[in-house]
Amino acid sequence: MRQLALSLLLFACGTLTAAPDPAATGFSAERLARIDRHMDAAVAAGIMVGGEGLIARGGDVVYHATWGDRDREAGRPATTDTLYRIYSMTKPVTTVAVLMLYEEGHFLLGDPVAEYLPELADLAVAEDLDPNTPLTTRTAARQPTIRDLLRHSAGFSYGLFGDSSVDRRYREAGLFQKADLPAFTETLGTLPLQYEPGTRWHYSVAVDVQGRLVEAVSGMSLGDFFRERIFEPLGMTDTHFLVPAAKRDRLAQLYSPRGTTMAPDAPWQFSDEQALQVADPELTRSYVEGNVFESGGGGLVSTARDYLRFARMLAGDGAVDGVRLLAPLTVRHLRRNHVAGLATDNLYSIDGFGLGVGVSVDPGATGELGADGSYGWGGAAGTRFWVDPVDDIVGIFMTQSVPHQTKLADTFRVLTYGALLETNRDRVGANSAAW
Repeated sequence: MRQLALSLLLFACGTLTAAPDPAATGFSAERLARIDRHMDAAVAAGIMVGGEGLIARGGDVVYHATWGDRDREAGRPATTDTLYRIYSMTKPVTTVAVLMLYEEGHFLLGDPVAEYLPELADLAVAEDLDPNTPLTTRTAARQPTIRDLLRHSAGFSYGLFGDSSVDRRYREAGLFQKADLPAFTETLGTLPLQYEPGTRWHYSVAVDVQGRLVEAVSGMSLGDFFRERIFEPLGMTDTHFLVPAAKRDRLAQLYSPRGTTMAPDAPWQFSDEQALQVADPELTRSYVEGNVFESGGGGLVSTARDYLRFARMLAGDGAVDGVRLLAPLTVRHLRRNHVAGLATDNLYSIDGFGLGVGVSVDPGATGELGADGSYGWGGAAGTRFWVDPVDDIVGIFMTQSVPHQTKLADTFRVLTYGALLETNRDRVGANSAAW
């Protein structure tokens, strides 16, 4: 059952009001209703069990709705306080933590990572990525820098999505089963790079290395840094690595399409199926037991309203409701395209990448309706957020199925812009001033 939030939304730090009439913020209520029809149909078709969508413009919530169930088997409907595993939407939070330390003068983005994490010194590069041939290495032309970590050009891989010789070594080493971040980076330092640093964008464990960098430089655990320096100041009371016992009934059930697998010893397997079944409980264990390291690359749970606080901080050039985490120019540096000149053939669904976020340089390059200069990222269970600095829009979409096989987040974005009737963009697109 769909539930539309039109009441006042109260947060620990300041308030954000729901617009009584979307037209007051330049949106069409009639066109926003298309979102409800589309998502209700997805629930009825069984390709989504439940989800949530939120659109804000400036200081107003333009649209906030839930659809379906957060737990189908228990008969619990999706609500606006549902906790979602946001997976890689954790990454921008980690990048903000790194940039906060950068602003304090602890390092330069061009510094080699090994200056602060010596276990990652003298990394070698795999010469052949064929997993069926002996793995040999060569000396890297240069070592990864902190900027490489932030823009996914450090040369690392992930071990989850591919099956190269390096991916197999990651899985054999049990990289994602380590108890803490020091053990994670110590192990990573014994493994080869997949690519030469600074030559191509390749999605990787680089953000977990960022998390360890935060620990090494700040002297705090990553979870403590997040809580004390980001979550508490922003009033994000529902964002955690480990779900408190009192909140576990609010955690959405995780689902998987039939025929798919997500195992630590093999690349993720996708299928042609859309029907959803309850996912392997092992995929949730770390969120309730804390049995592995605090992953800056994908370990947080959050609510749409909590994540809106974080996104509004970015939209506000580093500040929201009087709380400042970053300087304006730092946020503008974050959302620039930092991969110009690199090989980006596997940068999917977007044509640029900044520091920790994907950047839409030209929506015409990807072919879908969007907004030049907007930026954001998604998560493995189908979650997505974006910030549009020109039209002052934040969009958040939440759902829970892995590996995710729908286009619902993309459609949510298209339907959002299809409902926007008053834009700050020039009619001919010449004066977006996104940067």
